[in-house]
Formats: sequence, C-alpha cells, structure tokens
Amino acid sequence: MKTQTTTQLGAVIRTRRKQLKITQKELAMTCGTGLRFIVDLEKGKPTCQIGKTLDVLQALGMAIETTTLGGDGTERSRS
Repeated sequence: MKTQTTTQLGAVIRTRRKQLKITQKELAMTCGTGLRFIVDLEKGKPTCQIGKTLDVLQALGMAIETTTLGGDGTERSRS
C-alpha cells in the first residue's frame, strides 16, 4: 500500500505501535515527544512536525521511502 496522506501515515504508525504492544504514552516517552503529538500523528494531523515524525518512525523500526510518482521506479531514496 502506498501511503500518500497524513491520515494513511497515521494509521500505519498506529498499526505498527499496536503490533509492538506499546501504548501511546510509552511511545511518546521513548521518542521524547508529548502524548498529544502521538495522538495527533496517529489521527493524521497534517501539521505534525516532520522531524518528530521521523523520530517516531525510527522508534517503531520504520522508515520512509520516496519514489517518483508515475516514474519507472529507478529513482529511489531511502530515509
């Protein structure tokens, strides 16, 4: 599944957190963010800070991969 919206990204993050059996509060403490940030991120709030979002993804063992839309897939960059 391609994640193209903040709502989709939030759902992916929530699913992964639940797979790891981590509470929102535990994730916030691990990442050094507030609980409110985790709640907003999982709800897909579009103004969540990218740096903090990347910290959360890393804590969950995830990363963002970018591709060129409509491209042939040869240009890829991993974050």
